[in-house]
Amino acid sequence: MTENTLNALRKDINEIDSDLMVLLAKRRRISHSVLEYKIANNKPVRDEEREQALLEKLINYGKSLGLDAFYVNSVFQTILEDSVLNQQALLQKSLNPDSLSDTHRVAYLGGQGSYSQLACHKYFSRRPGKLVEMGCQSFEQITQHVEKGQADYGLLPIENTSSGSINEVFDLLQHAQVTIVGEVTHSVEHCLLAAPGTELSDIQKIFAHPQPFAQCSRFIQGLDNVLHETCDSTSSALKQASETPNGAAIGSAQAGKNVGLEVIKTGLANQTENHSRFIVVARKALQVSTQIPTKTSLIMATKQQVGSLADALMVFKAHNINMVKLESRPVPGNPWEEVFYVDLLANTAEKHVQNALEELKDHTQFVRILGCYQSESMQAVEV
Repeated sequence: MTENTLNALRKDINEIDSDLMVLLAKRRRISHSVLEYKIANNKPVRDEEREQALLEKLINYGKSLGLDAFYVNSVFQTILEDSVLNQQALLQKSLNPDSLSDTHRVAYLGGQGSYSQLACHKYFSRRPGKLVEMGCQSFEQITQHVEKGQADYGLLPIENTSSGSINEVFDLLQHAQVTIVGEVTHSVEHCLLAAPGTELSDIQKIFAHPQPFAQCSRFIQGLDNVLHETCDSTSSALKQASETPNGAAIGSAQAGKNVGLEVIKTGLANQTENHSRFIVVARKALQVSTQIPTKTSLIMATKQQVGSLADALMVFKAHNINMVKLESRPVPGNPWEEVFYVDLLANTAEKHVQNALEELKDHTQFVRILGCYQSESMQAVEV
């Protein structure tokens, strides 16, 4: 094969890729029109039975074209998920016209290349508008920017599959005057980053935010004679590492590249599958359609008597509401008293959820709704 023949083949491939892009854009536009019917007829955004039938049909057709089932399934699962996510986003925009803006000012922890920035881009990728990023040095600074109107949204990490709940954020939610309006999960791939040419044996000091240290504890414990220094953000850790001889930081490969650091070692996390869940907060709550998966987060303090917590939780069971998270945290200034954070798969627009929340008051000292928001789940809902 000559180079001219190779170039001609590559040109054909490029033209096919362009045609695919045009067809994908056309498919997305048609799916938007389908949403209009679903809204008018109160149908759930996701129809899992139709999707399964469609995938089976496509897989069989793919086989006749010489394409294996795994390849066809992977491609069209991605396409179908994109369709569902875009329909959900459009539905939410139609319900909350006042929230539409040409600009989204978003406050998050750290700076360029931080996991919070990457999660921010992921969440707002389906929300058209200019993204104005506001890197912060603390979780409290994030909520303050939102409370004062300096930011439209704040992004806060709430839990990690390896290190668990981020207690500082849970404690902050006790008094912050913000409401949860969304969530996003982002994959975390911790790398050890240092100046070009640095070997692992050269490292004398590692900088990181407390969360990466916790998530990579086994790796850290396996290092001898290496100092550790916590920083208020991954961005700060990267800066410290770049200015310290034989220093290193824990962060993403992209974050290291942004400041001229190279990857020394990958796969530092205790768990292979390492994900962080972030909540999106704003000053005002948003309406959430009952046609899409929804979560409600609340904080409550139970009465100081035997069985009070059990009685409160039984309310959710009695009203057929699935509780997916329960977290206890101490009340500042009140020794041995705790409040409970609860995540429910529920929409406060539904009558049975309203009834449950009203009944919950009989078994608690107080209940505060932290937010009713679109869940990241794409499961079908009953309407």
